[in-house]
Amino acid sequence: MKPSLLKSIPALLAGIFIAGAAQAQEVVPTATGAQFSTWSVGVNAGVMTPITPFGGKNDFSHWKSNLGYGVFVKKQFTNYFSLRLDGVRGKLSADNSQPYDNGVVNPSSITAFETDLSYAGSLSAVVNMFNIDMFHKNNALQLFVSAGAGLAGYKPTITQGGRTFEYAPDKTISELVIPVGLGAKFKVSEKVNFNLGWTVNFVDGDNLDGNYAGANSDKFSYASAGLEFALGTGPQLAWHNPVAATYDEVLAAKASVNGLKSDLDAQKAENAKLRNDLKGVINDEDGDGVADKFDKCPGTTSGVVVDGAGCPLKAPAPVVKEKVIITESDRRVVADAIRNLEFDVNKSTIRSKSYPTLNRVADLLKSKNFSLRLAGHTDSQGSDALNMALSKDRAESIKAYLVSQGVNASRVEATGYGETQPIASNKTASGRQKNRRVEFSLF
Repeated sequence: MKPSLLKSIPALLAGIFIAGAAQAQEVVPTATGAQFSTWSVGVNAGVMTPITPFGGKNDFSHWKSNLGYGVFVKKQFTNYFSLRLDGVRGKLSADNSQPYDNGVVNPSSITAFETDLSYAGSLSAVVNMFNIDMFHKNNALQLFVSAGAGLAGYKPTITQGGRTFEYAPDKTISELVIPVGLGAKFKVSEKVNFNLGWTVNFVDGDNLDGNYAGANSDKFSYASAGLEFALGTGPQLAWHNPVAATYDEVLAAKASVNGLKSDLDAQKAENAKLRNDLKGVINDEDGDGVADKFDKCPGTTSGVVVDGAGCPLKAPAPVVKEKVIITESDRRVVADAIRNLEFDVNKSTIRSKSYPTLNRVADLLKSKNFSLRLAGHTDSQGSDALNMALSKDRAESIKAYLVSQGVNASRVEATGYGETQPIASNKTASGRQKNRRVEFSLF
């Protein structure tokens, strides 16, 4: 006696599979953001025969071909693996009107049969063996194999002693069936495939042909052709070739690296140009504290006191020893200069709109004999060395301008701190703007 529990397993799996089909529009995202359809339905038709090339002796010597047809629902889990729920119907028939191929005449008293295959429902695992072109993300031909389990219901009619009658009157016989097959899939369009398949169905019983011998289980073949229709909006996952997609991603990454290298080379060239520009602004060949750009008396002997134009003073500058009193008005002059101070981008060149307020600072320093400490700062963008040089150069540029307006060079100190003393976060644009500054301190 066959276990009823074993026969109920395929039906239970089929029920679960059909319930999942309610989400047939599901798509699977890939790493690149593409979307793939994973559900499909299909129809097929072909030839059914009560014979297979696998083992055993056929109960009838002359088999016939009959029409078969079926439908299926498939869920694609990966590029290479899917589950397919099949339903097939058709007829099977054979007789003993001709001897076997070896000339032996079948001595059976049952001379013919015709079986109405009411249904053969099965759930099969389908494996795509390979994509034909490994460097094509979407191919047009695939080979596949399948194996599964299910139930077959059928009604045999036999001819015996010149009389034709039903093998099991008023009853549909149900048996476990194991389908094993192979096939080829052709891509007709983005949503339609043309399938060719051949399935050998092993029946767990010897009554499919109405001739119960008990020695061998019956088998039948189904060769079919049909169409498969993908559901959903994306391309079919089964046709996607991950090997080719990975190859394309490698090429894209390589192109991105080359682009970054080009950007880096361009930044290096811009930095070199910036260093040359800064050198022209703050270079002091004779070391008298006045940049060559503003020095009207180049080549001054080392140690000679010079005026704001870089020319030697006739007498040493008097040392003023008086108490320095800084008023709120003085601080406002300096604050206005800081607020209006602007440089060209990534340069130490002072923009002309900053001159009026710097002139007032120069007048203040000359009239009250104040000293001024200039501290240049930058944000964290760029290299440490370049930021340190830029902050120093900007402070020196302000000093050079003030000296050119008649301020005693010895009363102005210029120091650069680069990005070492931020007053705000360098992670935001507003914070970096605050960190790009030159601080003025009277004393």
